[in-house]
Amino acid sequence: MSRRRTIEVILGVDTHLGEHIGVVIDSVEKYLSHLSVTTDSYGYHKLVHWAHSFGDLRRAGGKSTGTYGAGLARFLTEQGVLVLEINRPDRSMRRFRGKSDPTDAESAARTVLSGIDCSIPKLQSGPAEAMLIISVARRSTVKSRTQTINQLRGLLISAPDEIRSRLWKSNAAECAKSCLRLRSFGKTPWGKTLASTLRFLAKRWLY
Repeated sequence: MSRRRTIEVILGVDTHLGEHIGVVIDSVEKYLSHLSVTTDSYGYHKLVHWAHSFGDLRRAGGKSTGTYGAGLARFLTEQGVLVLEINRPDRSMRRFRGKSDPTDAESAARTVLSGIDCSIPKLQSGPAEAMLIISVARRSTVKSRTQTINQLRGLLISAPDEIRSRLWKSNAAECAKSCLRLRSFGKTPWGKTLASTLRFLAKRWLY
């Protein structure tokens, strides 16, 4: 009894924030089917299981493997599937079918099959990517602190002279500490609000 030969299938994916659209073609570029899945572990398992139902899934590709498609790219790699980043997808089908997510996914699959205008993506799991995460967080923190001290100084600049002369310091840390120690500017709603806002901004900058 002859054993049935398993065909190779190619998976192309059009990635989005909330869903991924996958298209499967065979090794002679025949369109087989498409499927929309959620962008989580359940969706990834469902997509791979579905693709394998048509044949042997060895290669997959799509755009944004470092952003929207990062999670799926890692999952496919762990499953032994070669993942390729599509640099310039084949746009020829758009001239006949127009733009759509399944069309873009099919275009990605055909680009993978051709081996042209695609490359192996950098999966975001190494030391360099870890340092990038730290760098992004640090830049965000520095930017936030800069905005905070600018807001605090802005309030002091527009405050009455006696308040500004009492609290203004050229050194940012000293300025923030002087604002943190203050209690109130009288019993008026304006004075209480200004004092509490300056204390809040000072505490935010210092800690």
